[in-house]
Amino acid sequence: MGEERRKSKRLPLEVDLKLEELEIDEVVTVKYLNVEVTDLSRSGIGFKCKQDLEVGKYFDTKLQIWTKEIIECVIEVVRKSEGNDGYFHYGCTFVGMNETDVLKIDIYQMFNENEGI
Repeated sequence: MGEERRKSKRLPLEVDLKLEELEIDEVVTVKYLNVEVTDLSRSGIGFKCKQDLEVGKYFDTKLQIWTKEIIECVIEVVRKSEGNDGYFHYGCTFVGMNETDVLKIDIYQMFNENEGI
């Protein structure tokens, strides 16, 4: 397994997610992608998909967490690798999320850690 780069603990999360690409320049191109989330932390998400995305791209999304609540956030692709499974694997950081939603992730993480006691 590779070196852990996240500041926060990763928690498994298996949901499908629709990403809407955000263009920074004046040309607005809406591009929706469906991806499979593999894990989540308070600082970002990991997912896989068949599409080859550029590192540095921004996406707007609505993420359903374990409690079935929806978190609206903006993510930035910061890492990409090509797997042997035919998928590209991505690491993304949250660049836009309100504090209430960050707390929801923190609370679930605390609950999950206490379950192991």
